[in-house]
Parts: sequence; C-alpha cells; structure tokens
Amino acid sequence: MHEANPSSADIALRRQRARRTALWVGAVAVAVYVGFILSGVIGR
Repeated sequence: MHEANPSSADIALRRQRARRTALWVGAVAVAVYVGFILSGVIGR
C-alpha cells in the first residue's frame, strides 16, 4: 500500500530513521576500527 505522493511528515520520518541507522552503522564501524587499533597496540 504505497502512496503515490507521500506526505512531508512521512518523508521526515524516513529521513530521521535513515539518519539514525547511518549513525549506528558509523558508530559500529568506529568501534571496530578502534578495536583493531587497540588490539594491535596491546598485542605488541
């Protein structure tokens, strides 16, 4: 049931969800990167 012309509120909600998802993905990527750096430093 997709609307042909979604409302501006619907678009805003999608952008908010997309931004939140992108921030979570970025945070996980940074955590993995920091983890590799720390494991390399600790491994020496």
